[in-house]
Amino acid sequence: MPQTIDRTDGNRAIRSDYPEDRFDRVARSGRVGAHRIAARPRYVWQYLIAALLGFALLTTLGIVAVQAIGDAGKLPSSISNGPQASAAPQVTAELDPTATVAVLNGTGTENLAAAVDQIITQEGWGSILFSGAAASADVQISAVFYTDPADAPAAEGLAAQLGGLSTYTTSDYQEYGARLVVLLGSDYAGPGIDEARAMTEEEAANSGADASSAGGAGSGNEINPDTGNEVNPETGNDIDEATGWDIDPATGWPIDPTTGLPTDPTTIPVP
Repeated sequence: MPQTIDRTDGNRAIRSDYPEDRFDRVARSGRVGAHRIAARPRYVWQYLIAALLGFALLTTLGIVAVQAIGDAGKLPSSISNGPQASAAPQVTAELDPTATVAVLNGTGTENLAAAVDQIITQEGWGSILFSGAAASADVQISAVFYTDPADAPAAEGLAAQLGGLSTYTTSDYQEYGARLVVLLGSDYAGPGIDEARAMTEEEAANSGADASSAGGAGSGNEINPDTGNEVNPETGNDIDEATGWDIDPATGWPIDPTTGLPTDPTTIPVP
């Protein structure tokens, strides 16, 4: 049979007429309603990629920070194997023929300082006071040094003529008493290299000629065309090159001047 229900909730009054069913017999409770939260899928790989990116970023920032801290404590590097010097300010290059110059060879190339010395003198690029070896033979960077800032234009002018060398101010070369000091290093590619090589070859040739013409009895003697030995003008005998004694024509042995007898050369002490 139909039921009539009067329900008063606060100020509201609801009246409904409907047949009784099984829901009218459900036990009442204080719970009004509930909502389900749908579970969202978890993507583990997203968390893994995010972690790797974060690690890489932090590592990179850490390396940059360490390098910055390390560089902050370093001093500027100076010329390799050279004096402590500061780079010269930009000035206009102007050769000064009256500027006194010292040339120092810091390489293993023989006669390089002498060759550059000659070129500077011949071209009128300066007045040479000294040329010779530097304190070290393994200098790497060539440069022109000066002490007085007023000599900067002359230093730039000479440096340009020597192949575009750098210029620096320093007080380490005051002992030479020169306004400009040219330090030649292994990177030097300016004028004088070919001249230095030619000078070295000439010295070697002259040294060989002197050695071959020295002889035991002196130079200027006739040469026996058959033996190639010098001839003693007093005796007419060939001269032994090793001892400087006359050679006995019969035995071919040197004649000992103290005994006048031919002596086996294998028994003669080598001086």
